[in-house]
Amino acid sequence: MFHATLWMIGALTSFCLMAIGARELNSQIGVFQILFFRSIVGLLVLLPIIFLSNFSSKKSNFLFPKRIKLHLVRNLFHFAGQYGWFLGIGLLPLATVFAIEFTVPFWTIIISYLFLKESITVKKVIAVLLGILGVIVIVQPSLDVAHYASLIVLGAAICYAFSHVATKSLSNTESPITIIFMMCLIQAPLGLLLFIEGWTTPVGIQWLWLVIIGVTALSAHYCMTKAMQHAEVTFVVTMDMFRLPLISLIGVLLYAEHFSVALILGMLLIVAGNSVNIYSKKKRS
Repeated sequence: MFHATLWMIGALTSFCLMAIGARELNSQIGVFQILFFRSIVGLLVLLPIIFLSNFSSKKSNFLFPKRIKLHLVRNLFHFAGQYGWFLGIGLLPLATVFAIEFTVPFWTIIISYLFLKESITVKKVIAVLLGILGVIVIVQPSLDVAHYASLIVLGAAICYAFSHVATKSLSNTESPITIIFMMCLIQAPLGLLLFIEGWTTPVGIQWLWLVIIGVTALSAHYCMTKAMQHAEVTFVVTMDMFRLPLISLIGVLLYAEHFSVALILGMLLIVAGNSVNIYSKKKRS
């Protein structure tokens, strides 16, 4: 459990650093260009690892995926989710973005039921309803700019859910390294095509933030995977919920963001929904 805790601290630190990097680059470099550099940094980190692994083991074949079409579908949704998340970071308080992002498990339940025919239990329904109610409380449907920005992040969460369902299917035939490598390989040209006419040459500390975003995007998921090797998934997901108060504190200290009663109540409802979902999975296991 001690080792799992250390790995989760690494994951939480990575997620928060990535959010800070996105906020620091907001309005300086376009989102599509940030996503392009994120993928390039990922490739630069992964390629040496892949070649060393292939060289040391003839059975390793990370560069040749078995289901290229599903990789394409997964990464189209993941790219859209990343775009909405990074856009939201520049428009909303950090805590609001992270709270809405925490609805991904609820949308995953619905999508898994529709496309993978996974069963839906009463506890899953309760979890989904609590999550949706939490979003409504946070977003407070209106016609102002904050409302539209919240809907963008909500759309990103739904795209992430589609990506998660595709990842679950891919994990049956592909290694985690192959999935991450294909993510960077497919999304790099996507980002390039979408920002090519609006290129902004990074300067000074902007390069550092771009590298931090690229590295932490990989390290966050690697740390969570390692944590799951040392502890139950329920422990890992429960610790992941500390992202909400942690990013809230960062928003207050670094960017003078304020808490609202609606945000706190919505966060509690979303955490409660996630807790019901986690407890339901633990009992089935």
